Amino acid sequence: MAGRLAAQVGAARSVVSRATTIPFLVRCAIGMSGVFAMLVAWPLELVGNEYFVLLALIAIWPAVAPRGRGASVAALTVVGGWLTATVGFGTTVALWRVLAIATLLYLGHSLTALAAVLPHDAVVNLDVIGGWLLRAFAVVLISAVLTVIALALSADLAGGAFLVATLVGIAGAVGATVLIARLLQRP
Repeated sequence: MAGRLAAQVGAARSVVSRATTIPFLVRCAIGMSGVFAMLVAWPLELVGNEYFVLLALIAIWPAVAPRGRGASVAALTVVGGWLTATVGFGTTVALWRVLAIATLLYLGHSLTALAAVLPHDAVVNLDVIGGWLLRAFAVVLISAVLTVIALALSADLAGGAFLVATLVGIAGAVGATVLIARLLQRP
């Protein structure tokens, strides 16, 4: 047991000693987006005490091990915090919170995908990261604008038309998922 732990500590030292700046900064951005998402999502009553240490550890997990399940666990923890805040603590659903959580989760997820394929000792041109972030911010901006438009239209389309549009949207999402799954199973 002690030999295995010593080998893991030695491997971690090797990784840290060989790490280059850009991959390190990508991982720092993953951790920061996770921590900020936790701060926005969870109620202040729970963030301001000893629970925040656990939330912060979950938030930085994808930065430390981007190829594992950390990104999913962190995202589900953020969503669980938002549900806890809105349902359990009666926090009102505010557009800024929803957009901030969605933005931080998407950026964290996108950067985790980048970190999963980016070796810790890679020499990376800053244009690669800049282009990656530019595309991610474009997705966030387009999603935010469409969300605001959809919310504005939902007030006008309340009732049966809104229900039909919701069901058609869900059916379209399910259809797209089935189509993608079938395409991936092709030889």
